[in-house]
Amino acid sequence: MYILVTNDDGIDSPALMPLKQALDQVAETVVFAPDRNWSAAGHPKTMHKPLRADLRKLPDGSQGFCSSGAPSDCVALAHLGVVERKLDLVVSGINMGANLGYDVFYSGTVAAAVEGVVNGIPAIAVSINSFEPTDYRGPANFAARLVQYVARHGLPADLFLNVNFPAVPWDDVKGVAITRLGRRVYRDELVSRLDPRERSYYWIGGEPLGGVPDIGTDIWAVANGYVSVTPVYLDMTAYHFREDLRRWDIQLS
Repeated sequence: MYILVTNDDGIDSPALMPLKQALDQVAETVVFAPDRNWSAAGHPKTMHKPLRADLRKLPDGSQGFCSSGAPSDCVALAHLGVVERKLDLVVSGINMGANLGYDVFYSGTVAAAVEGVVNGIPAIAVSINSFEPTDYRGPANFAARLVQYVARHGLPADLFLNVNFPAVPWDDVKGVAITRLGRRVYRDELVSRLDPRERSYYWIGGEPLGGVPDIGTDIWAVANGYVSVTPVYLDMTAYHFREDLRRWDIQLS
Protein backbone atom coordinates (compact mmCIF):
# COMPACT_ATOMS: atom_id res chain seq x y z
CA MET A 1 0.00 0.00 0.00
CA TYR A 2 0.98 3.62 -0.52
CA ILE A 3 -0.26 5.69 2.42
CA LEU A 4 -0.63 9.44 2.74
CA VAL A 5 0.17 10.51 6.32
CA THR A 6 -1.18 13.88 7.40
CA ASN A 7 -2.47 15.65 10.51
CA ASP A 8 -3.95 18.93 11.74
CA ASP A 9 -1.36 19.75 14.42
CA GLY A 10 1.22 20.60 11.77
CA ILE A 11 4.30 18.95 10.33
CA ASP A 12 6.33 19.64 13.48
CA SER A 13 3.91 17.83 15.79
CA PRO A 14 5.71 15.32 18.02
CA ALA A 15 2.97 12.78 17.26
CA LEU A 16 3.43 12.74 13.47
CA MET A 17 6.74 10.91 13.09
CA PRO A 18 5.92 7.99 15.44
CA LEU A 19 2.83 7.33 13.30
CA LYS A 20 4.79 7.60 10.06
CA GLN A 21 7.55 5.30 11.29
CA ALA A 22 5.06 2.66 12.47
CA LEU A 23 3.26 2.76 9.13
CA ASP A 24 6.62 2.41 7.36
CA GLN A 25 6.77 -1.12 8.76
CA VAL A 26 3.65 -2.21 6.85
CA ALA A 27 3.49 0.06 3.78
CA GLU A 28 5.17 2.83 1.82
CA THR A 29 4.31 6.29 3.12
CA VAL A 30 4.43 9.92 2.13
CA VAL A 31 3.94 12.76 4.61
CA PHE A 32 1.89 15.74 3.44
CA ALA A 33 1.08 17.95 6.41
CA PRO A 34 0.23 21.60 7.13
CA ASP A 35 2.93 24.09 8.01
CA ARG A 36 1.02 25.17 11.14
CA ASN A 37 -1.63 24.03 13.56
CA TRP A 38 -5.17 23.74 12.14
CA SER A 39 -6.92 22.27 15.18
CA ALA A 40 -10.71 22.71 15.12
CA ALA A 41 -10.49 24.18 11.60
CA GLY A 42 -13.16 21.88 10.24
CA HIS A 43 -13.18 21.09 6.53
CA PRO A 44 -12.15 24.18 4.55
CA LYS A 45 -11.45 24.08 0.83
CA THR A 46 -8.99 26.81 -0.16
CA MET A 47 -10.06 28.32 -3.48
CA HIS A 48 -9.49 32.07 -3.04
CA LYS A 49 -5.70 32.09 -2.79
CA PRO A 50 -2.71 30.05 -3.97
CA LEU A 51 -1.52 27.05 -2.02
CA ARG A 52 2.11 26.09 -1.50
CA ALA A 53 3.55 22.61 -1.06
CA ASP A 54 7.26 22.56 -0.31
CA LEU A 55 9.52 19.57 0.19
CA ARG A 56 10.67 19.19 3.79
CA LYS A 57 13.37 16.89 5.15
CA LEU A 58 11.83 14.92 8.01
CA PRO A 59 13.63 13.86 11.20
CA ASP A 60 14.10 10.31 9.89
CA GLY A 61 15.87 11.64 6.78
CA SER A 62 12.98 11.05 4.38
CA GLN A 63 11.33 13.77 2.31
CA GLY A 64 7.80 14.96 2.96
CA PHE A 65 5.59 17.82 1.86
CA CYS A 66 4.71 20.85 3.96
CA SER A 67 1.73 22.89 2.79
CA SER A 68 0.28 26.31 3.52
CA GLY A 69 -3.17 24.74 3.28
CA ALA A 70 -5.49 23.05 5.74
CA PRO A 71 -5.37 19.28 6.35
CA SER A 72 -8.14 18.78 3.80
CA ASP A 73 -6.13 20.84 1.29
CA CYS A 74 -3.10 18.62 1.93
CA VAL A 75 -5.08 15.54 0.97
CA ALA A 76 -6.57 17.26 -2.09
CA LEU A 77 -3.17 18.49 -3.29
CA ALA A 78 -1.65 15.04 -2.88
CA HIS A 79 -4.55 13.33 -4.65
CA LEU A 80 -4.69 15.83 -7.51
CA GLY A 81 -1.08 15.36 -8.51
CA VAL A 82 1.50 16.95 -6.23
CA VAL A 83 2.17 13.38 -5.12
CA GLU A 84 2.68 11.55 -8.39
CA ARG A 85 1.70 8.08 -7.18
CA LYS A 86 -1.85 6.88 -6.61
CA LEU A 87 -2.79 6.90 -2.93
CA ASP A 88 -4.24 3.71 -1.44
CA LEU A 89 -5.07 5.06 2.02
CA VAL A 90 -5.10 8.27 4.06
CA VAL A 91 -4.09 8.07 7.73
CA SER A 92 -4.58 11.33 9.63
CA GLY A 93 -3.00 11.85 13.05
CA ILE A 94 -1.96 11.18 15.66
CA ASN A 95 -4.00 14.14 16.84
CA MET A 96 -3.17 15.60 20.24
CA GLY A 97 -6.64 15.70 21.77
CA ALA A 98 -9.54 13.32 21.26
CA ASN A 99 -12.05 13.64 18.44
CA LEU A 100 -15.16 12.13 19.96
CA GLY A 101 -18.85 12.53 19.17
CA TYR A 102 -19.70 15.90 17.67
CA ASP A 103 -15.98 16.74 17.50
CA VAL A 104 -15.97 15.13 14.06
CA PHE A 105 -17.67 18.27 12.69
CA TYR A 106 -14.89 20.54 13.98
CA SER A 107 -11.81 18.38 13.63
CA GLY A 108 -9.15 19.05 11.01
CA THR A 109 -7.85 15.53 11.65
CA VAL A 110 -11.22 14.07 10.70
CA ALA A 111 -11.56 16.52 7.80
CA ALA A 112 -8.41 15.08 6.22
CA ALA A 113 -9.90 11.58 6.44
CA VAL A 114 -13.19 12.83 4.99
CA GLU A 115 -11.35 14.51 2.10
CA GLY A 116 -9.78 11.17 1.32
CA VAL A 117 -13.14 9.38 1.31
CA VAL A 118 -14.72 12.13 -0.84
CA ASN A 119 -12.01 11.41 -3.40
CA GLY A 120 -12.50 7.67 -3.26
CA ILE A 121 -9.56 6.92 -0.93
CA PRO A 122 -10.16 4.85 2.23
CA ALA A 123 -9.17 6.70 5.38
CA ILE A 124 -8.48 6.44 9.09
CA ALA A 125 -8.44 9.33 11.59
CA VAL A 126 -6.35 8.73 14.72
CA SER A 127 -6.44 10.79 17.93
CA ILE A 128 -5.37 10.47 21.57
CA ASN A 129 -7.20 11.93 24.56
CA SER A 130 -4.30 14.07 25.71
CA PHE A 131 -2.85 17.44 24.77
CA GLU A 132 0.51 16.67 26.40
CA PRO A 133 3.36 14.95 24.52
CA THR A 134 3.52 11.29 25.47
CA ASP A 135 4.85 7.95 24.24
CA TYR A 136 3.03 7.50 20.93
CA ARG A 137 4.57 4.15 20.03
CA GLY A 138 1.67 2.03 21.26
CA PRO A 139 -1.04 4.03 19.46
CA ALA A 140 1.15 4.28 16.35
CA ASN A 141 1.74 0.53 16.25
CA PHE A 142 -1.98 -0.11 16.71
CA ALA A 143 -2.72 2.24 13.80
CA ALA A 144 -0.29 0.26 11.64
CA ARG A 145 -1.99 -2.99 12.69
CA LEU A 146 -5.39 -1.51 11.83
CA VAL A 147 -4.07 -0.55 8.39
CA GLN A 148 -3.33 -4.23 7.81
CA TYR A 149 -6.93 -5.11 8.70
CA VAL A 150 -8.15 -2.49 6.24
CA ALA A 151 -5.84 -3.89 3.55
CA ARG A 152 -7.21 -7.38 4.19
CA HIS A 153 -10.92 -6.59 4.47
CA GLY A 154 -11.37 -3.22 2.75
CA LEU A 155 -13.73 -0.42 3.77
CA PRO A 156 -17.11 0.40 2.24
CA ALA A 157 -17.32 3.51 0.08
CA ASP A 158 -18.23 6.75 1.86
CA LEU A 159 -16.97 5.49 5.23
CA PHE A 160 -13.89 6.11 7.36
CA LEU A 161 -12.68 4.83 10.72
CA ASN A 162 -12.40 7.28 13.59
CA VAL A 163 -9.95 5.94 16.19
CA ASN A 164 -9.43 7.42 19.65
CA PHE A 165 -6.96 6.32 22.33
CA PRO A 166 -7.33 6.85 26.08
CA ALA A 167 -4.67 8.89 27.86
CA VAL A 168 -3.22 5.97 29.80
CA PRO A 169 0.07 4.04 29.52
CA TRP A 170 -0.21 1.53 26.67
CA ASP A 171 0.07 -1.45 29.03
CA ASP A 172 -3.05 -0.18 30.84
CA VAL A 173 -5.26 -0.07 27.74
CA LYS A 174 -8.07 -2.58 28.33
CA GLY A 175 -8.81 -3.50 24.73
CA VAL A 176 -10.58 -2.37 21.57
CA ALA A 177 -14.22 -1.26 21.50
CA ILE A 178 -16.23 -0.92 18.29
CA THR A 179 -18.34 2.13 19.05
CA ARG A 180 -20.81 4.72 17.84
CA LEU A 181 -20.43 8.48 18.08
CA GLY A 182 -21.41 9.84 21.46
CA ARG A 183 -22.85 13.20 22.45
CA ARG A 184 -20.28 15.82 23.31
CA VAL A 185 -21.09 18.53 25.84
CA TYR A 186 -19.47 21.88 25.07
CA ARG A 187 -19.19 24.47 27.83
CA ASP A 188 -18.27 27.45 25.67
CA GLU A 189 -18.29 30.93 27.13
CA LEU A 190 -17.83 34.28 25.42
CA VAL A 191 -14.90 36.31 26.74
CA SER A 192 -15.16 39.97 25.72
CA ARG A 193 -12.28 42.44 26.03
CA LEU A 194 -11.22 45.86 24.77
CA ASP A 195 -8.11 46.51 22.70
CA PRO A 196 -5.95 49.65 23.23
CA ARG A 197 -8.24 51.56 20.84
CA GLU A 198 -11.30 50.66 22.88
CA ARG A 199 -12.65 48.27 20.28
CA SER A 200 -14.21 45.02 21.44
CA TYR A 201 -12.66 41.68 20.62
CA TYR A 202 -13.68 38.21 21.68
CA TRP A 203 -12.37 34.82 22.69
CA ILE A 204 -14.46 31.67 22.86
CA GLY A 205 -13.42 30.13 26.15
CA GLY A 206 -15.03 27.95 28.79
CA GLU A 207 -14.59 24.80 30.80
CA PRO A 208 -13.02 21.61 29.37
CA LEU A 209 -15.13 19.45 27.10
CA GLY A 210 -17.48 16.91 28.56
CA GLY A 211 -19.62 14.16 27.12
CA VAL A 212 -22.42 11.71 27.83
CA PRO A 213 -20.70 8.36 28.54
CA ASP A 214 -23.45 6.07 27.27
CA ILE A 215 -22.27 2.48 26.98
CA GLY A 216 -21.29 1.70 23.41
CA THR A 217 -20.20 5.23 22.53
CA ASP A 218 -16.72 6.44 21.76
CA ILE A 219 -16.91 8.74 24.79
CA TRP A 220 -17.64 5.81 27.10
CA ALA A 221 -14.90 3.65 25.59
CA VAL A 222 -12.11 6.22 25.94
CA ALA A 223 -13.23 7.20 29.45
CA ASN A 224 -13.03 3.53 30.47
CA GLY A 225 -9.59 2.82 29.03
CA TYR A 226 -10.50 1.30 25.66
CA VAL A 227 -9.35 2.16 22.17
CA SER A 228 -12.46 3.36 20.37
CA VAL A 229 -12.92 2.45 16.70
CA THR A 230 -15.98 4.09 15.15
CA PRO A 231 -17.08 3.58 11.55
CA VAL A 232 -18.36 6.97 10.37
CA TYR A 233 -20.56 7.21 7.29
CA LEU A 234 -20.58 10.40 5.22
CA ASP A 235 -24.28 10.12 4.30
CA MET A 236 -25.82 12.14 7.14
CA THR A 237 -29.40 11.85 5.84
CA ALA A 238 -31.88 11.36 8.70
CA TYR A 239 -33.76 8.59 6.93
CA HIS A 240 -36.08 7.99 9.87
CA PHE A 241 -37.37 11.59 9.69
CA ARG A 242 -38.29 11.67 6.00
CA GLU A 243 -41.79 10.31 6.58
CA ASP A 244 -42.37 12.94 9.28
CA LEU A 245 -41.38 15.64 6.80
CA ARG A 246 -43.73 14.24 4.18
CA ARG A 247 -46.58 14.49 6.68
CA TRP A 248 -45.83 18.21 7.01
CA ASP A 249 -47.17 18.51 3.45
CA ILE A 250 -44.73 21.31 2.61
CA GLN A 251 -46.03 23.41 -0.31
CA LEU A 252 -44.36 25.90 -2.64
CA SER A 253 -46.73 28.65 -1.52
